[in-house]
Amino acid sequence: MDAAIEDQIAIRAVVDNWVLWSDSGDWERFATVWHDDAWMTATWFQGPATEFQKARRAGFERGVNIIHFLGGSTVEVAGTRAIAQTKMTINQRATVDGVEVDAVCSGRFYDFFAKRKGRWAIVRRQPIYEKDRLDPVTPGAKLELDAALLARFPEGYRHLGYLQTKAGFTVKLGLPGVRGPEVAKLYAEGAAWLAGAAGPGIPL
Repeated sequence: MDAAIEDQIAIRAVVDNWVLWSDSGDWERFATVWHDDAWMTATWFQGPATEFQKARRAGFERGVNIIHFLGGSTVEVAGTRAIAQTKMTINQRATVDGVEVDAVCSGRFYDFFAKRKGRWAIVRRQPIYEKDRLDPVTPGAKLELDAALLARFPEGYRHLGYLQTKAGFTVKLGLPGVRGPEVAKLYAEGAAWLAGAAGPGIPL
């Protein structure tokens, strides 16, 4: 098999493993998808991947219900570096003002990869948030949204941000969406990473 195809397959396997091991609470194996100096950005967390693993586990163990689904993926490889983009949805269930709801956010995982000692792993993950929605779990249930709170969040994760804020999380603003300066900056950092930049860009 061509070496470039082998690299692409190995990278996609890491992306798949991230979701399966994170969502199932397999924390020992979840730790293997990252390099030790990796960085993770999410709506509710920004920091070293080692700390993200702890926060994700703590949330899982207290009943925070966040799961992920993956779609198509594209991988650009340049030597021992790569950028992977993978279609995904983030699904979070929670109770908002007494109503059980699901927030579903569609977007992409934008991953900076490095191959070290023969192992591909993530050095930075930055999701791109494209669109979302919020639905009551029980048909016919009515949820009155706070329009001012909803308007605080960017279009791509407006309802997810609303749910997470109501659930007690601090949600970061200004994360990349379909278009705009934030996603343009991310693409530029990805290109620089493939071209040999010293690091995987400045986390948002």
